[in-house]
Amino acid sequence: MDWREKYEQAAARYDAGEGRAHDERQLVQLGNAAWAAGLCLRMMGDDAGAKEWLVRAAERYRESWDAEASPEAWGRPIAAMKALLIADTVQPFNRLLLAARWALDMGAAEAESPIGRYAGALALLVLGRNTEAAVVAASLEDPFPADVAAALRALAAGDSDAFAAAVADVRKSYENRDGYLEEIPVADTALALEALSRIARVGP
Repeated sequence: MDWREKYEQAAARYDAGEGRAHDERQLVQLGNAAWAAGLCLRMMGDDAGAKEWLVRAAERYRESWDAEASPEAWGRPIAAMKALLIADTVQPFNRLLLAARWALDMGAAEAESPIGRYAGALALLVLGRNTEAAVVAASLEDPFPADVAAALRALAAGDSDAFAAAVADVRKSYENRDGYLEEIPVADTALALEALSRIARVGP
């Protein structure tokens, strides 16, 4: 994979989108482009550059929600938290706490949809509210991905062995995918969960 080429393509998409009207859809596209650029730089070992782009992605996802997004657009807070988790430095951590509170304030933990409760479980784990996170994670049943739900439950329980097995399954599921967001073949969910495990001090 030519990560430099992928990065340049993503950065060019972001720059082109900046000149358009920043409605809800455009803000999501900007977030996706910034996310792709950040992941590419992370794969290249440029942690500082990755952090800048991933924080930018989280900002655009939040702005897209504020621009009258559907109340069921739970992918926005999930994407913001994942971007900040993958950025994995002190400054984004403060932003991560805000993103987690945002998700909970919007009712993620009590959402009818599994994807909403996924946002809620992530947010509760970020905030160290593991007992509540365990309850929400336990509600994530088929068709929600069993490997991701298992990883969340393991984090809530502080079970490092179960977490390692679940994250390994998450990575395998990415290897078998036919398509990826922005055509960036990276197991971003696994990266985010591993970063969350470090915050929760679960696993290595």
